[in-house]
Amino acid sequence: MGFGDLKTPAGLQVLDGFLADRSYMEGFVPSQADVAVFDAISSPPSSQLCHALRWYNHIKSFQKEKASLPGVKKPLGQYGPAGVADSTACPTPAARPAPTADGDDDDDDDDIDLFGSDDEESEEAARIKAARIAEYAAKKSKKPALIAKSSILLDVKPWDDETDMAKLEECVRTIQLDGLLWGQSKLVPVGYGIRKLQIGCVVEDDKVGTDILEERITAFEDFVQSMDVAAFNKI
Repeated sequence: MGFGDLKTPAGLQVLDGFLADRSYMEGFVPSQADVAVFDAISSPPSSQLCHALRWYNHIKSFQKEKASLPGVKKPLGQYGPAGVADSTACPTPAARPAPTADGDDDDDDDDIDLFGSDDEESEEAARIKAARIAEYAAKKSKKPALIAKSSILLDVKPWDDETDMAKLEECVRTIQLDGLLWGQSKLVPVGYGIRKLQIGCVVEDDKVGTDILEERITAFEDFVQSMDVAAFNKI
């Protein structure tokens, strides 16, 4: 498994094909699998790779909270289509500067004890300490608020076995709301030849709720009999 070299156009082409019928690397919600692949890409896919670019921009929106996404990050070779080996080069760590003639590293010159005694603290050290404290306070005050999101799995039921399920799904996906992203879908048999549409989505809690989703979906009354929430998980 793998994508080849994700830092090359060929590797991104493999990724685009893999995402043609998927919203995420694994499952119905963003996870550490998406983070692992995202971190291996050096630049956004081109606009011609629409599936890869759509996925890239979506996962990019989770960068502030990517550490809290579910799952465990695995090697790149455990993701992607079968039959393609991973060859993405990992970045090499920067070399540590050589010691100076007196045996001390250059980094030692920059080390400042911000909590030393008043007798030992020079005027320059005090100035640097105050500047760093002010910089930290400014960054903390500008830190964006965490956006609460949820993963929802919906069951959309048709009237009978003669309902055009492809048209039903097309209607559902035409619903576009700020804070709504549609995911993967499948048809699930319910009996007597009738199948329901099971479709996933990710919503921003402050912008989109299940009530508005039900209202918009059941508005397609020629195709939809009812809508139920099959699963609801906070991200």
